Order: sequence, then C-alpha cells, then structure tokens
Amino acid sequence: MGNFDGDSGTVFEQSYATTNGANGKLPNGNGAAIGSPSNGGLNLNHAEEPRGEAEPFLSQRKFSAPAYTEIRTRRCNANAAAEAKNRSPNYHPEKRSIANGHAKVLRDHEETQPNKVEGILSPEVEHSQKTSFEEVPLHTACLTYLGFYLLMILGYINQLLFVPKVATEKGREGYVTLYDAFESFYSRYVYRRIKDCWNRPICSVPGDELTLKDRVSDDYGWSFKFTGTETRCLNLGSYNYLGFAAATGPCADESEEKARNFGLAYCSSRCELGNNEQLQELESLTARYLGVEDAIVFGMGFATNALNLPSLLGPNCLVISDEKNHASIILGLRLSGATTKVFKHNNMRDLERVLRQGVCYGNPKNGGKPYKKVMILVEGIFSMEGSIVRLPEIIALKKKYKAYLYLDEAHSIGAMGSHGKGVTDYFNVDPKDVDILMGTFTKSFGSAGGYLAGTKKLIDFLRTNSHAHCYASSISPPIAQQIMTSMKTIMGEDGTEIGRRKIMQLARNTRYFRRRLAQLGVITYGHEDSPVVPMLVYLFSKIGAVVRTLTTRHIAVVGAGFPATPIMEGRIRFCLSAAHTKEQLDYALEAIDEIADDLGLKYSNKPRDPNPIIY
Repeated sequence: MGNFDGDSGTVFEQSYATTNGANGKLPNGNGAAIGSPSNGGLNLNHAEEPRGEAEPFLSQRKFSAPAYTEIRTRRCNANAAAEAKNRSPNYHPEKRSIANGHAKVLRDHEETQPNKVEGILSPEVEHSQKTSFEEVPLHTACLTYLGFYLLMILGYINQLLFVPKVATEKGREGYVTLYDAFESFYSRYVYRRIKDCWNRPICSVPGDELTLKDRVSDDYGWSFKFTGTETRCLNLGSYNYLGFAAATGPCADESEEKARNFGLAYCSSRCELGNNEQLQELESLTARYLGVEDAIVFGMGFATNALNLPSLLGPNCLVISDEKNHASIILGLRLSGATTKVFKHNNMRDLERVLRQGVCYGNPKNGGKPYKKVMILVEGIFSMEGSIVRLPEIIALKKKYKAYLYLDEAHSIGAMGSHGKGVTDYFNVDPKDVDILMGTFTKSFGSAGGYLAGTKKLIDFLRTNSHAHCYASSISPPIAQQIMTSMKTIMGEDGTEIGRRKIMQLARNTRYFRRRLAQLGVITYGHEDSPVVPMLVYLFSKIGAVVRTLTTRHIAVVGAGFPATPIMEGRIRFCLSAAHTKEQLDYALEAIDEIADDLGLKYSNKPRDPNPIIY
C-alpha cells in the first residue's frame, strides 16, 4: 500500500486482490505473491495444492452467491455491465492510471488544522453549524416502513409454510418457553435474510486493511460454510482510530516481551492476587494523561459502565441520560435501580427541563423529597450517531443545578482534541469539571479494557466497592503493556512525534472523508470532526445491498439497522483511522459514489460544494 507505519518505519506493499488460505501470502500489485516470481504466482481461484474435491468448487463460488452479486438498479445498461465485467481484480488504489481530480493536497510546509473547537462562535452556534441530522424525505420514510412490514409479513408466511432449519430440544414437555417468541421469529425470518453481512470472521490484524475469511450459504442464511479463500479489504469498520492495532512496531514488540516474561493472565482479581506494579503504573499514567488526580482500570470496556454505575447509584438517585447512550450504560442504570429520565439527544433545552423538574419536584416515590444525588450521563462521541457532546453547555447546567456529570469517552479518548485527550481537550475545558471520566482502551489504544478517572476520593471508593475491581480478573500483562506503550506515544513520552502525527492525520482524514461524502449527496449524521461517520441508507434491504456490494469491491464496512437503530434509520457506519491514506479514502469514495447512484442513496437536499475538497 505504500503506507508509512509510524511505529516501525517500514513501508508495506499490499493489495486488495484475493489471497488464498493455503499459505497466507499477500499478493503484490501484479497478483503474484510477495517474494515469489511473477510466473509462479499464487492462483487466486485455487489453492497451490489440491485439498479435496469440494474446495476448488467453493473457491470459485466466492462471490457467485446471489447475495454477493452487485446490484444495479439505475445504470443497468450495456456500458455498466461491460465495466463490471472488465474490472481489474487488482484493487490497489495507488496503481490506478487515472489521477484523482477531486481534492487538492496540502504541501509539506502547510499545517493540518488540529482537531479542536475553534471557539470563535458560541458553543450553541458552532454546534449547529458543524453537526448534521438531515431529515429523511417523506417518500423514503414511507417506503422504509412499507419495506420493513413487508419483510415481517413474508416472515410470518414463511414460518407457517416451512419448517425452520434449527435444532429442537427434546424432553421439554411442560416447560415454559425459554426464549422470547418475537426475538426468535425476528432472528430466524428477518435478520437471517441479511445475516451474511454481520459476524464476518477476519483472519488478520484490523489495521487500515484486513482479511475477511470467505464463506457462502446454500440454504439462505441458515448455515454457512467456508470456501477456503480469503479477501483482502480496505478496513472502514474497525475502531482503530489512531492505527495502533498492528502486529509490528514498539507496541507489539513490548507486549510480546511482557507476555514472555509475565505470561498471559494473572488469573485473579485485583483484590486478591491480581494486583501488580504494572497495573499501578498504568493507573498513574492514565491519571496523568487525563489531567486528574487518580484513575482505576478494568479488564473490559463494557463492564466498566455496566458494573460500576451500580456502585455509584442507588434507588433514591436520579439519572438524566441522553436518549442515544450506549447499551452498557443502559444496563448499568437498570442494575443500579436509580430513577432514569431520558432527554432528547444533545438537546440542552430538554436537558435543562428534565433537570429542573427533577430538582424542583423531587422523588415522587418518596413523597416528593429531594433525590439523594442527581447525575447527568452522556457520551463524548455517540457511537451510532457520530455526534459530539455539547460539553461546555452541559458543564454550565451541571454547575447551575448542582448535579454530577458522568462522561463516557469510549470513542472520543485518543480520537478528539489536539493532544488526543478526548472531548475535554477538544473543547479546552478543565477535566476536573467532569466528576467521573470513563473511557475504554479498545479503540484508540488498540487494546482492551476500560478506566474510570476523577478525584482520589472517588477512585479510593471504587477500589473498595466496584464489582469489576473486586470480582473480575485483572488486565493481562501484554494487554496492559499495549495500553501503556500507545498512551506514551500519544503523549510524546517516547521521544518522537508519532503520536502527534497520528492525531493530526485522523483529523485530516475525518474532515476530508465527511466533506467528500457531503459533496456526493448522501446523508451523513454527526459532527464534522467525528471519525464515526454514519451514512443513512434507510431501507432494510439496502443495508445488505451496500455491505455486500462494497465487499465485492474489497471494502469492509459495518451496517446497522433495527433494533440497533430506529426502523427508519438504517445506516452504514464508517470508522476512520489515522492509518488510512488519501488514496485509500479516494478509492472508497469512488465506490460509494457508484453504489449510491445504483441504489439511489443520494437523498440529501443540501447544496453541494462545487469546489475541490482540500486534503
């Protein structure tokens, strides 16, 4: 690909052509395996040695299944068919003979604008200018509902006429149903139709590119079988924001050394025999990185919310939660027993209304007496919407009504701010104005686990009362080392500029990709500085069509639909990385443009910028 790996200084040559699972070699731009003569290259359709009569047949069927046939609804003409037929199997962006004419490139002496709020306008005005939630056209909304309910009707007919290909339990007469009837129906007769677009196995590092393990279904999604082949794809779905998910470089080398010296697990909780000097150093480093007094780390990001919120909240507490908060937050609030009231997404007027009512009228279950504590709970970047929390305004409301503020920075830590310290850095606010800072190490740091940070008194309380600290196994040595190495790189404590360059590159990629999508005429949600980019496709069937068609173009993306999103807001979610190059983004944007024309995805009514977008 010609990408510069900042951690190792190595230039890798990669391709989007198919690889075969026989030897795991990556083909070069000519289709020949690296390190092999071109005349003895890897056959893209067959293994080097026969491994059974069925495998060559499955290999040839890699994209021949109906689900992976490119869908052309508008340009179904001879020219389009000829283009598809003659398309080269080589998907390497840099080997295209046609120069990109859509973007100007900043010269080396020009500085990329850092990822932070400009501060020229008021927070409310700047938020409205930089955030987009364009409404769905009426006819598209009607077709979306019609299409979804048609799928439901067809599913019920299918259930009546055909026996499902699922295992049945024996000896269960007289038992009540263990599974919810509607969930079982939905997964069998609605979700199954596009099941191939999810749970796709990969067999590589999820860097700027990844390798999908190919599979096909002969029974319409009831079961899958592997074809024995692999597909190298541009990765636009993983949360590898800063590109630290790599198999080479200082992070991988130091993690490997730590695993050899200390093993893979401590097999105990922090309160028993799982505490050690490395984890204490990690907590001290995290607190210094965030600019707070102390921090505590956990082995799982989801559990950081789900198992710690019950330690901080109880039945006589009021939580005011954004309607788009993550499932881990919702689960933690349910376990806590606290009264939860929801406010409209990122709507400060509605937040103040709910706050005022909670403070003025108290707890109706307790005779109107004041709540024991009131907490506002929001995310830094909302993972499905791509929007950024309006933090300065929320801090002002928190101080006005004397409420606590819990900020989930799972997606924003590392990815936001000129120093990569999250939305507090992005808005240039004092992190101590946020009572509880939460984040995960699974995204920008390329590792696993999560943290809570704040005052020393808060963290000492959690060390005694947190279920995740007292009962869950502690973070393994190589995982902790990956976090520490990547965090020190971001902070510049490794003595290099790699961390700063990664932060700048992510901001540059984000602005360029979002602005080019707007120029294409598709509807995207969220803030222009957010690396989470949802592209609205609305119809349930179009989610599968886009994911499958992009896969044939060697681009891996993630689709999201009901029940993860509202019925009317099916989307494709792109996640950008500092590891992506302009050539990779241009390649993806060209494919998205073609597919948007074919499937009718250009719903936006906003005026399009006719000027070239500067990269």
